Amino acid sequence: MSVVVNGIASNLSMQVCTRCVQDSTVPGISFDSKGECNFCALHDKMCELFPNDERGEAYLQKTFEKIKKEGKNKKYDCIVGISGGRDSTYLIWKIVKDWGLRPLAVHFNDGFDNPVGGENMIKAVKKLGVELRTISSDWREAKDLKISFLKASTPDLNLGTDIGIASSLYGMAHKENIKYILIGQSFRTEGVKPLSWSYFDGDYLRSVQEEFGSVKLKAWTADNPNFNLGIKELLYYTAFKGIKTFTPFYYHNYVRKDAEEIITKELDWEYTGAHYFDDLYHSLIKYVHRVKFNIDLNMNSDSALVRSGQLDRQVALDRAHGIYKIESERIIDLCVKRLGITHEEFQGYLKLAPKTFRNYKTSYSYIRLAKWPIYLMSRLNLVPKVAYDKYFNCGK
Repeated sequence: MSVVVNGIASNLSMQVCTRCVQDSTVPGISFDSKGECNFCALHDKMCELFPNDERGEAYLQKTFEKIKKEGKNKKYDCIVGISGGRDSTYLIWKIVKDWGLRPLAVHFNDGFDNPVGGENMIKAVKKLGVELRTISSDWREAKDLKISFLKASTPDLNLGTDIGIASSLYGMAHKENIKYILIGQSFRTEGVKPLSWSYFDGDYLRSVQEEFGSVKLKAWTADNPNFNLGIKELLYYTAFKGIKTFTPFYYHNYVRKDAEEIITKELDWEYTGAHYFDDLYHSLIKYVHRVKFNIDLNMNSDSALVRSGQLDRQVALDRAHGIYKIESERIIDLCVKRLGITHEEFQGYLKLAPKTFRNYKTSYSYIRLAKWPIYLMSRLNLVPKVAYDKYFNCGK
């Protein structure tokens, strides 16, 4: 049986993990004698490294005391990325109400914000007494980057936004002399995406834009890096300036259902309709992933929830590889129009031969050589803790 992986027919046997719902369509997947996949093994390994019991809470308190100490006499002691979605809204609520930090909320807008998410942000920061700063990208650049990646024909269609978010957080931390960036991610609810589905590399973004783009990206400055966050820029912020990224949910018993109940009651939060749908462009991404690449990113996060006991496995199996609820024809049409392309052009991009980041100039070879420095940096919070496993355990 031919299995389609990243849009390319492969001579593989179809197999589904006996524990989660990841299957042979996932690049880099393998199965042990019990039929469990290597992503489940990675999950177990990370649970040991990052406990979310009393040991995790003790580590959190120790880290927060350090953040408070380093931020003493400053207006803010940390930066928090916020989108209006469930995870970031609950994170900022925990930070203020339970952990006693003084955050500056930072939001990146590239022109595709979901209005519901925007309202959630305004309500949250107002009720919590937190300052919100929104970094709006140059619309010409943001739009052109999305078109460039459609032309590049790779799955990482939102890399421009991902780089823009990270750049905004580092740039604001540098500008305000804040040493900690807190991020609302959890491998227990989101999993670790295969490398070829979401390869993060600012040098890769620049090379794709140089090949396919029609707009020259603005130059980097430390306070306003724009869409520039390659190896050199990242080393400047982390190794030279000592800015750290911390993911508290790695150590906190984060249950999405409970978090949703809290922020709905306390912050009048409204569900955007789906995870990640604080960004309307994800409607188009889900569609392209399904029809062109046979990729189901929800299967990845559903598997994480199954492993964590937050989702019934049969429910996840029943919806795997299905048409996702946010694949709205109306929203997809809106995204296409906002990009300034015709439907004929969009359909033409779907017909291009599927590729991955490996077809382009990237920093991947240098990243592979820096395996152990990246491991050390991830443990010191200089880069997100998931970075090491993402680059070295999820896409060989």
